[in-house]
Amino acid sequence: MTDKLSQGLVQVYTGTGKGKSTAALGLALRAVGHGFKVVVIQYMKGSAYSGELFSSQRLPNLEIKQFGRGCPYASLIREGHMKCKGCGDCFLKDNDQSRAEFKEYVDLAYAYSEEVLSDGETDIVILDEINNALRYDLLTVEEVLDLVSLKGEKTELIMTGRGFADQILEVADLVTEMKAVKHPYQEGISSRRGIEY
Repeated sequence: MTDKLSQGLVQVYTGTGKGKSTAALGLALRAVGHGFKVVVIQYMKGSAYSGELFSSQRLPNLEIKQFGRGCPYASLIREGHMKCKGCGDCFLKDNDQSRAEFKEYVDLAYAYSEEVLSDGETDIVILDEINNALRYDLLTVEEVLDLVSLKGEKTELIMTGRGFADQILEVADLVTEMKAVKHPYQEGISSRRGIEY
């Protein structure tokens, strides 16, 4: 078995449909199965109860770091005593008064992204929901392109989020757009443990 990818590319999972992070995490699972080192950097996420965090504790070579506001109910949700209510307190909203807090999280995530992409030790780097930071003007397109330029020749870079700028799509080798056709939320079915988180 080789210890490095033969060639590292840039992938983008975007669109209005569900499955962007899920697709990236599926790729992470596949890569870990081949012995590759995977680092997932979750921008503006801080739930501490999502299933992928528990999986990363059980799988060698898979590291997931969250940079976002925590959920006040995380321990209850993690232990199965409560369901995520979808209150959105852990996400930045357009009228949120705590932009400075989220900017600090994004700056920390960005610095860690630079470190991981520059170290040459990581085979797959996933910048999960990095486009949220762009959508809320907490990062610039130029900063994201700078991260792409740090990627080593044998490092795969995967970015997720809705509505990427054309400049980022142009440098990507693979772009997949998830299209929303039908979603259980439309029928009043809330997030489910093990499926949405």
